[in-house]
Amino acid sequence: MAQRNTWQRERVRDALSGAEGFVSAQALHASLRAEETGIGLATVYRALAGLTATGEADTLQSPEGEALYRACSQGHHHHLICRRCGRAVEIEAPPVERWAQETAAQHGFRDAEHMVDIFGVCAECAAKDSADAAKKDDASA
Repeated sequence: MAQRNTWQRERVRDALSGAEGFVSAQALHASLRAEETGIGLATVYRALAGLTATGEADTLQSPEGEALYRACSQGHHHHLICRRCGRAVEIEAPPVERWAQETAAQHGFRDAEHMVDIFGVCAECAAKDSADAAKKDDASA
């Protein structure tokens, strides 16, 4: 069933497009509430579900299990996601695509779909960690 394109859905789409990286529905709702839009949390969830279904938004589960969303502008892809700052990089992974299809076929599955998100620490956060560790070592010496 197609979702109606309401002003509330448009406002959620705009807020999601303006967000840095992946964001929770609650955080998106808080920013909309701060702007006094009158959009409720249930409406935010419905809009995000619709945007995800149409491919206009990506969704993933954080390491803590929370659903996070981000505006999406390309087709099927995967992400590298920083556990510290939330920075996300969209990547293509042809070997993963081949592996997923071959594995499904080996087990008699067809029309297989998959999601692959890789969590780690980005170069900027790793550099900050190294700098912080060096300062701590200097302070204890």
